[in-house]
Formats: sequence, structure tokens, C-alpha cells
Amino acid sequence: MPDAPALEFSAVTKTYFRSHLGRTTQSRGILDLTLKVADGESFGLLGLNGSGKTTSFKLALGLLRPTSGEVRVLGRQPADAVALAHVGFLPELPYFYPFLTPQEALRFYGRLSGLPEAELGERIVRTLEIVGLSVHAGRRMAEFSKGMVQRVGLAQAILHDPRLVILDEPVSGLDPLAIKEFRDLLGRLRGQGKTLVVSSHSISELEKLCDRVGILKEGRLERSIAHQEWEASPDGLEGLFVETVR
Repeated sequence: MPDAPALEFSAVTKTYFRSHLGRTTQSRGILDLTLKVADGESFGLLGLNGSGKTTSFKLALGLLRPTSGEVRVLGRQPADAVALAHVGFLPELPYFYPFLTPQEALRFYGRLSGLPEAELGERIVRTLEIVGLSVHAGRRMAEFSKGMVQRVGLAQAILHDPRLVILDEPVSGLDPLAIKEFRDLLGRLRGQGKTLVVSSHSISELEKLCDRVGILKEGRLERSIAHQEWEASPDGLEGLFVETVR
């Protein structure tokens, strides 16, 4: 559905139920979340630990089902194979077998994604060039820094040319130069018209990258802030965030 939002939550609540020694307890992941991310938009999610960011991503990826409400990805159910074929995901701590090279890892994930073997080699070469790893394509990842592993993680997320890319804390633990290089990579994806949904504790990174930022507090979407709004604020996005979560 080309005219559908890239990602849509309609009054979504997710409650976790846990049973132990005959007692059942419940805790809230998100509550009544309503949100639309437009096709081609770069959207950021901000919130304190436990605010519901990870739950939101798991729902969008079809790893969890909502207790109530509806999640749609590109107009379809999140676990729909057609929808998943157009979604890329970079977790906060991507892990790859250290004895593999980037080429080998991407071939493995490309086959899992069902990419045609005839075009897989060309896709791998092109993707490694995009993330700046062409010269390291044949090195074992045991030798890689965290920033280089993060680049491999981004490569696997975009290998199949998805329309929607979801990134969980993409610059966590990177040094300042690696953060700048990674931000530039995401900026190029944004320039290609990809929809980016980014969770980060780095407010300054979201300021530079996003068109709009949603602030989660205790599972609720407390506020959605457009780029122009934080540009006009004396304290920027940080000031608006602190004002919202206090």
C-alpha cells in the first residue's frame, strides 16, 4: 500500500503478564500509543529507560503482539512477510560470528532474506561500499572495532533495500569520529527517501538527523515535536525533553 504510513500505531497497549509460584503479575510496556510515521520521514523516539521504546520496536517488528489496538507497517500487519521484506532493523548491540568476514555475513543474511543468488554478490559489494567497509570486506570481524561492527549491522539492515529502517541506539558506545561517520551514513539513507525510525539517548544526534521526535514517558507518547519547534526553542530539543519528562 504505497499511500499508507510507513509505521502506524492505533491506540496500542502492551501489557506483560508474568506467572511465578501461582501468582500472576502484570506490567505495562506501552499504553494507548497512537502514532503515525510518514513514508520518507526521519522520526526519533526519546525516553528514559523503561519508557516503552524497546516494546514499541518489538511490536513494529512483529516480535510482540499488542494487548489491544493495532500496529500497521507499510499498511500491513507487522509479521506479514510482504511487510517484513521492506523493513530493516539494526539492534543496539549487533552480533556476528567473529570468524566471518563482512562478505560472508552479508551472504548469509541475504540468503535468509530470500534475495536471488544471481544478484546477491553485486548487492553485497554495493552495500559494503555504502557503509564504508569495502576495503575490509575480507577481514575477520574478530579484528573489528565496535564502530566497524556497527557498520556491518547497518549493512545487513539495508542489504535488501528496505523502505523502512528501524535503528535502536545506533551510536551507543561509539567514539566521536565513529558517531559523525555513522550519522553521515544515516543522512545518506535519508537522502535516498528511506523512512528512518531511530531510538537514541543522544539528543544531539536526533536533533541533527530527525524531522520529528516523539517523547515517551511511562509507556505513553507525551509529546511529538517537529524540527522547527526545537530549532525555535532557546534550550533546543534537550530543554523540551526535560520539560516533558519531569
